[in-house]
Amino acid sequence: MKVQGEPMRSIWVESDGWSVGVIDQTRLPHAFVKVKLRTADEAGHAIRSMLVRGAPLIGATAAYGVCLAMREDASDAALERALTMLRATRPTAVNLHWALDGMRHALTPLKPSERVAAAYQHAAALCDEDVAINRAIGEHGLKLFQEAWDKKGRKGRLNVLTHCNAGWLATVDWGTALAPMYLAHDAGLPVHIWVDETRPRNQGAVLTAWELGQHGVPHTVIADNVGGHLMQHGDVDLCIVGTDRTTAHGDVANKIGTYLKALAAKDNGVPFYVALPSPTVDWTIQDGVKQIPIEQREGTELSDVTGRLPSGDIATVRITPPGSVAANYAFDVTPARLVTALITERGVCPATEEGLLSLFPERRAGRSLTK
Repeated sequence: MKVQGEPMRSIWVESDGWSVGVIDQTRLPHAFVKVKLRTADEAGHAIRSMLVRGAPLIGATAAYGVCLAMREDASDAALERALTMLRATRPTAVNLHWALDGMRHALTPLKPSERVAAAYQHAAALCDEDVAINRAIGEHGLKLFQEAWDKKGRKGRLNVLTHCNAGWLATVDWGTALAPMYLAHDAGLPVHIWVDETRPRNQGAVLTAWELGQHGVPHTVIADNVGGHLMQHGDVDLCIVGTDRTTAHGDVANKIGTYLKALAAKDNGVPFYVALPSPTVDWTIQDGVKQIPIEQREGTELSDVTGRLPSGDIATVRITPPGSVAANYAFDVTPARLVTALITERGVCPATEEGLLSLFPERRAGRSLTK
């Protein structure tokens, strides 16, 4: 996608041929800062501290973290240490485990002397695959946007509500839920995006609004609790969000607050779509509410806010009373019954096991469908 008119990805190998460049997303939107990762520990820190975030980008960063580990020590023991350390950085996003399992599968059979080159080759292929997947998600989602525009009589504007950030900053490029928005805008559809602020880290207000602005897509930032009001008054034509983990039955784990948007959409007859790359499907889990681990992060993310002062300086201030404890649940689970459809790289399907298997029949072997 574009930054100041120039196309770029969210992760890349630097000109030295081995270190890894990423955008420090904790500095957006007030500063655009690139960071160079030189060790596996630095890659782990980038994931844990949310310099990089979003399930696909977390997976890509972890893959390159293995590359950096192999440059230092390509032994079997070092490979296992790196995989274990990186796997522990974020518990909810299944892409992390998918990427690391792929790196283990690619590197374990090789001699240590062969592992560095193979690691970089596999990580690069993973990134290219992510870009292709997200572009395909965008194309399938675009058809739904066009149908919604036709249903509206092609009058006014097509109002789309999204939560958190599922754009190119959360992936290697294009994004998941935002990919149809970019394609619709580029195709001339008059899309307008309602951007939830997404407390407590404000990924919507900070990241989604920033990248939509960079690409020229019309948008308005709203408080998290405004979505239901807009739906009641007919100002939302469809909702679309991303996901960090989707169960085999179509339950969806996404940024905290997604469940409430889905409830409001259901109550008001607004389509609620979830865009996801297939590596985000966890085929081992049936019940998302009971089985998906929900990350709890530091309370300071809720009690403290960072922004730009009138002087231009960046400052962090506390907004809660001294002594008040903050509980910071990072994700919630939206049951499949509230999801209108899942948008994948292979097409659109109902949020059911049967629906997912219709698009990914290779997963059918050995499965016993349950209701």
